[in-house]
Amino acid sequence: MGGAITASFGPSRRNKDHRYLDQRAGSASRATKAMAKRITILQGHPEPRGHHFGQVLADAYTSGARVGGHEIKCIEVAKLDFPLLRSSEDFYQGPIPAGTPPAQEAIRWADHLVLFYPLWHGHFPALVHAFLEQTFRPGFAVESRKGQMPKKLFMGKMARIVVTMGNSAVFYRWYYCAHSLKSLKRNILGFAGISPIRTTLIGWLGGGAGEPEGAFPTLRSTTQLERRLDKLRTLGRQGC
Repeated sequence: MGGAITASFGPSRRNKDHRYLDQRAGSASRATKAMAKRITILQGHPEPRGHHFGQVLADAYTSGARVGGHEIKCIEVAKLDFPLLRSSEDFYQGPIPAGTPPAQEAIRWADHLVLFYPLWHGHFPALVHAFLEQTFRPGFAVESRKGQMPKKLFMGKMARIVVTMGNSAVFYRWYYCAHSLKSLKRNILGFAGISPIRTTLIGWLGGGAGEPEGAFPTLRSTTQLERRLDKLRTLGRQGC
């Protein structure tokens, strides 16, 4: 698996997140621990080296989730090895790739799924789509029933989708109507019974996220960037 499914992300923004952990560590109560969730983070950026802004956002969410006392598993889709499905026979009867069952177990284990991905050509990346096609196979996410709608096997799970984009998030949501996001929510996650499905859209990320010197794109300002990261830490701590 090459570290594709792990208990946490790497050391990005380590000092900031460690300060956050130290500041919040004493605030967890017995009530909070009683509400602890099992959270699986799906890192959907196709860059396997982890040099992207989505990794920074996921790190922030993970640090907050640790403070909240939640259990965490992480799936890095770019590090999984699986073929494309090319026919209905592949989908219904094809063999399950070796790297897929551990990812399925991490998804089945979770109470809450958090999917991170960049918006590419108005859609989630092809790698994310291929991953969902392989993992959400018949018998895993839904169960076929003769003469009836499929049985939803993920009832009781909830999810959050975090999408980054170069344009305005408001423009994407209202002018383009967020069609790809709606399709993901309704036709894939929701079809399996996952509800509620919340979204976090982060726009105005310019080019340069993959520059070798490590200059991540910023929002309007460093202050705005930190506000976004703090928001992800809060969502992680709340397990939502």
